[in-house]
Amino acid sequence: MSSLPSSAAVGAATATAQAWVARLKTVPRKSGEASFFYYDAHFKNAAVKILPGEYFVDGEDLLVQTTLGSCIAACLWDRVAKVGGMNHFMLPEGAGDSGRYGSFAMELLINEMMKRGANKGRMEAKIFGGGAVISGMNTINVGERNTNFVIDYLKTERIPIVSKDVMDVYPRKVCFLPASGKAMVKRLAPTNTDALIQQDRAAIQKVQPVASQGGSIDLF
Repeated sequence: MSSLPSSAAVGAATATAQAWVARLKTVPRKSGEASFFYYDAHFKNAAVKILPGEYFVDGEDLLVQTTLGSCIAACLWDRVAKVGGMNHFMLPEGAGDSGRYGSFAMELLINEMMKRGANKGRMEAKIFGGGAVISGMNTINVGERNTNFVIDYLKTERIPIVSKDVMDVYPRKVCFLPASGKAMVKRLAPTNTDALIQQDRAAIQKVQPVASQGGSIDLF
């Protein structure tokens, strides 16, 4: 039988992760690159939170985390290079170069991964989000449009989607480990999501109404 780690071992692992967070905070970051680093007590790991419009790419198993309503997070991974990354976009298209828009967010993520040694021909994707978290907004349905966009984009780029958890009515918390490609998703209760709803309303204000699984995802 395997024994539980000793309190000393847990303390040492925590100290190591916290030191990692401290180091990450000293590294200069590019425009649009996530920079909110913290120690995640649940996973006992160094972590970075991705806000709308941001991305993060790494070759280590730093916990990359975001929370989604109608937005989409695409997690890309190259299993040979052991490099992965995540983005978080609010709308499919928009004016200007901004990671809040899907077309630019996907290009930014793919290019940054290739700079880290990944090959687009080896990339695989896991996609999350696109939930209809605001009732009465079905005529606009930003979540569905975001979902359709990322599926079409990845098909055009010939990047296979190996797993997904998209649409429906749930907000989601997503965690991704870039080196191993492991993704975890937690569906959140539709209540107590004021910040997500405000985020989604901001996206909806920019949208005009329209007329008319392989791969593993762990729940946590």
